Amino acid sequence: MFASIAYAAAGAPGGAAGAGAQGGLLQLAMPIILMFAVFYFLLIRPQQKRAKQHRAMLNALQKGDYVLTSGGLLGRIVEVENDILTLDLGDSKVRVPRGYISGTYDPKALDKVAAESPNNEGK
Repeated sequence: MFASIAYAAAGAPGGAAGAGAQGGLLQLAMPIILMFAVFYFLLIRPQQKRAKQHRAMLNALQKGDYVLTSGGLLGRIVEVENDILTLDLGDSKVRVPRGYISGTYDPKALDKVAAESPNNEGK
């Protein structure tokens, strides 16, 4: 009696049982594929886009640009030698590798923000 029930539960060889097994495998793999797609479009692709923009900015640096280093120094490029930039910091000059540049800035906009910020008169 139990043998006939087990045989009936297994289904006929080939036909419908084979198609059901393939459908089950696809149903198991689909959430993993969807999670990878979500991670790609939300995390990986935007990071690659930012890295590409940063590389383009580094390649476009030239004498006279105002830059921010990864260490927080603000300066103006006065000399460009291959991958070494010489920055004028006001009182001194510093040589910095091109890869340590975080971004560029507009000194006029920075001065405007500093002028609009409230002074610490209470101190």
